[in-house]
Amino acid sequence: MDLDSHVATAREQGRICALAAKGQRDLATHAARYPELFSGAPFDAALFSNISLAIAFGAPWCGVEELRLTNRMVLWGFGLDWQVDYLAKSRLEIDRLVAGSLAVVDGDPPAPDDPLGRFLAELCAELAARSAYPMLRPTWRAAVERTLTAMAVEWDWKAARRDLNGALPTFDEYLANADNLACTVVNVAHWIHTGDPDTHRALPRLIEASDEVQRVLRLVNDLGTYQRDLEWGDLNAIMLVADRAEVEQRIDVLVRRCHELLEPLTVDCPRQARYLARQIGFSSGFYRSADFWGNR
Repeated sequence: MDLDSHVATAREQGRICALAAKGQRDLATHAARYPELFSGAPFDAALFSNISLAIAFGAPWCGVEELRLTNRMVLWGFGLDWQVDYLAKSRLEIDRLVAGSLAVVDGDPPAPDDPLGRFLAELCAELAARSAYPMLRPTWRAAVERTLTAMAVEWDWKAARRDLNGALPTFDEYLANADNLACTVVNVAHWIHTGDPDTHRALPRLIEASDEVQRVLRLVNDLGTYQRDLEWGDLNAIMLVADRAEVEQRIDVLVRRCHELLEPLTVDCPRQARYLARQIGFSSGFYRSADFWGNR
């Protein structure tokens, strides 16, 4: 038995967990500034821990300051998801949320009664401090808009289901709406904030690969949270197929496609290709026995 290799592996894992612990403390402190968004039971200490662990293991070469915005972007995504899925009572509320968020990205001040907009404005200001931001701002806006639109589409599907006057989406339609997971939008923010000029030039290709990874994570998430989704009234890919195995088979197909997209990126953007590959690996392991959300 090579004990030295086990010691080295554990040392590295411990370093990454320390990186995550610092991120968790920042998230808890930051969330306390927005009690209107994050005081509910699902936003517990474990959620902050899970977020920071996922990001730290995805980009263990980054420092605490580099990952702070990425962690907070994930938290913003959870806040948005909670607003759309569980608090909004009408399509008018959804439309206002979407319009208000996009206005913030466009540089307008958030409304005084819009804590999610205030949170987003802080993230935008941090991104705007990057010298490449003026060139990359359209890419950032497009990523935010796609996420907001996808969450609004899912709200429509769930409303139709509740009212019994609309059909569920097909499996392919559901998968095409994977931006509701808010994975690529986080990655775009991460790359704008931490990336070098080579990363910024490769953003279209990175986003294409990220979208494929996002679809994998959408389905991996659904396999791990099916029971919770039933209890909370959420949609889940398993509800849309005759057999759970169909979801598992689609994951295999998507992962192969991810490898095809990531392979050339390992030459041009090796760190970012590893970042995306590690997202698949972490989520595949995590969702076997846990979930991000706390109790409802």
